[in-house]
Amino acid sequence: MKQRLRAVRYVLVEGCAGVVSLALVIAGMVLLSLSVLIVGWVLVPSYVRVLRWWADLARARSARYSGSAVPHRYPPMPANPGIGDLRRLLTERSTRRDGGWLVLHAMGAPVAGLLTVALPLGALNTFAVPFYWQAMPADEPVSNPYPVTSWWGAAGMPVIGALYLLLAWWLIPAMARWLAMLASSLLADDARADLSRRVSELTASRAAALDAHSAELKRIERDLHDGAQNRLVAVVMMLGMAERALSNNPDQALPQVHRAQAAATEALSELRALVHDIYPPILDELGLDGAVSALAGRSTVPCVLEIENLRRAPAAVEAAAYFVVAEALTNVAKHSGAHAVTVRAATKSDPETMTIDVLDNGHGGASERLGGGLAGIRRRVEAFEGTVVLDSPAGGPTTMRVELPCGY
Repeated sequence: MKQRLRAVRYVLVEGCAGVVSLALVIAGMVLLSLSVLIVGWVLVPSYVRVLRWWADLARARSARYSGSAVPHRYPPMPANPGIGDLRRLLTERSTRRDGGWLVLHAMGAPVAGLLTVALPLGALNTFAVPFYWQAMPADEPVSNPYPVTSWWGAAGMPVIGALYLLLAWWLIPAMARWLAMLASSLLADDARADLSRRVSELTASRAAALDAHSAELKRIERDLHDGAQNRLVAVVMMLGMAERALSNNPDQALPQVHRAQAAATEALSELRALVHDIYPPILDELGLDGAVSALAGRSTVPCVLEIENLRRAPAAVEAAAYFVVAEALTNVAKHSGAHAVTVRAATKSDPETMTIDVLDNGHGGASERLGGGLAGIRRRVEAFEGTVVLDSPAGGPTTMRVELPCGY
């Protein structure tokens, strides 16, 4: 009996939810009709967000009833999307999957909810017919399911009521299982599609890692060539001049040695900075929270740091997170015109992912220019199959969220 009551409750909730699904289907049809106008495309991200939220609620209801979670994964929503991004958002597999479920749910769930109410009420009515059929007018007899005009006709009503109860006893759990199966089969990621997406993500991640590695090597080569190498060449030249001065004019040798010493000291400092940029020693000494605190303390824009449940991660992930925060704070100082910035770092579970949010109150309008700092952040993050979501409307504020998987 308890299982049947759970089924009744689930089907009734789904029946009410089906009315909402029907409204969303109608809204989607209106949106498609408006796609000939620019306003239709502007509304696409909002509609897809609502569709994902509604599908997530259906997954949660199905999981509570069946006891089996419905696995799924959505690609990130594009920031400042163009027409091509909006078209891909509408036609991608997850949107088509949610849309198909929405149509079937809108058609089937209200009918199932109506039957869940109608069958018990019909049974109750048929059991009551023998007590009130005589009170009905002769030209308007009780008709459930046939006209009752005599005691012989009324005597068959309890049998009809029992049939209604038996039908409800069998049909309501079946409808509950069907609705749960509809959500679990249509709203779950297809195994082959998930494998294909995983291969595509790994391919893109490998390409991003190679790009990030190549960019890092080029940066190191450029820094060595333009900095430490030039200074070491100057040291060699100054020592040569000091050697000649010792032979011809010993009084001029000491200043040359001093200049060579200064140039060697500067070269050593640049080499230390270069080594620090490859892997900051502070990460080993203080961990990521301490290293990020040091970055916040050195920021030229007043920075508020919020760290919540930040757990240790593999060294490569922590290094990537450190450089993401460093580059983000540098971009804020150089380009945003902000007078306050907030950095939030946390680790969330299932799956274990490090999240970094950087918010500033600058003038906004940030974009990923080729070779710019934001493009470098994205390359570094995508090398770990992470995501970067940038929201920077004109006039500000600017929000950047970075998610780095920690399962390495």
